[in-house]
Amino acid sequence: MITSLKIMNLIAVSLLSSISYFAGADDNLAPEINGLDSNSDFPSLDKTISPLEKAFIDAAPADRKDGISVGELGAEKDTVNKLALEIADNQHDPYDSLLIAQNNKLVFESYYSHGRVNLPHYQASATKAYTALAVGRAIQLGYLTMADLDKPVVTFFKELDRKQLVEGANRITLHHLMSMRSGVRIERGKLRALLKNPEQLRGQKLVQTYLTHSKPISSDSQTYLYQASDPSIVMLVLDAVVPGSAGDFIKNELLDKMAIKIYHWTNSVSGVPETASGAMMTSRDMVKWGSLVINKGKWNDQQLIPKEFIDKATSKVAQPVDDDFDFSNFAYGYFFWRTDMKVDDKKYVVKLAWGGGGQYVISIEDLNLVIAITARARGIDDKTLELIEERVLPVFASST
Repeated sequence: MITSLKIMNLIAVSLLSSISYFAGADDNLAPEINGLDSNSDFPSLDKTISPLEKAFIDAAPADRKDGISVGELGAEKDTVNKLALEIADNQHDPYDSLLIAQNNKLVFESYYSHGRVNLPHYQASATKAYTALAVGRAIQLGYLTMADLDKPVVTFFKELDRKQLVEGANRITLHHLMSMRSGVRIERGKLRALLKNPEQLRGQKLVQTYLTHSKPISSDSQTYLYQASDPSIVMLVLDAVVPGSAGDFIKNELLDKMAIKIYHWTNSVSGVPETASGAMMTSRDMVKWGSLVINKGKWNDQQLIPKEFIDKATSKVAQPVDDDFDFSNFAYGYFFWRTDMKVDDKKYVVKLAWGGGGQYVISIEDLNLVIAITARARGIDDKTLELIEERVLPVFASST
């Protein structure tokens, strides 16, 4: 049951002042690591960073001139602050950050444990959603079209030996790949052996490997299966159609456009950016990705991605299934997740970039709300979405 919890901020601070830190009007600089830039070895640094001694909680975030407009919480402040203090007091599973933006303004910012304002956080499978938006950017610029989403994907690759491809390979489209329904099926032991040979993995050779050694592909096999092959092929399509490399395209046409300067995005063995996972983003920059969804592909009034693509990518395309998790209340789009949350009798559509370990970019269009969360080492008992539904959503729903 969803309840709206109220408590005076002063009481909360006095109870938990030993473990928490509230930013004041003259002291509102979020914790950061000096000297970080885009050339830093973020993965190594992330493993050695010490936990914060005090949590940082700010209901009026500072303007860091990073492309994000800022504001402050109003009547919602006491309730959101109370939740933040509980997180700082380890009353919930451990988080590194919780940020909230509404009406295109960052209104709440908090960091815990290993969280820092300028330290990119590993994104795991949220990387897939960023990859989908890169495809949307290619469509906006004319390197692909919406019609190309339903075109046989083999037509994008000029280096394939078509004679070696498995039966039904020409059935696979970007639409199938980005909804995890390619139909590619390779026995796990065989796939592990194939992926040990770097010579078979460079560039379009990786596509050749997948489409040569898969079982025959048919309408029966093109059902949902969460696997690395599908996003990997998508990134290679992007690399094949844009000028230069996929990595340069993503940097120049998306990251630079959104003033995302401090990040890390690992290259795969195929020579293009990882797609199954591999990106690292700051929490503030995660908010930017969510804002791109909320604003139907616009960034600062510039249409970076077609509205039509955003709508499709975040729609119900496939029904996800998993042996260890009940996805009956979820749908899958183009590497985006979708679910509903309720406040009393009203349902809100929630669109997610979701990474294992606890990375969430939550977009709720009806409330013009974006929530960015980072955590690490979370399992199937992750209660994050439940926490958002019960403790955060009612606050903003009641204020609209």
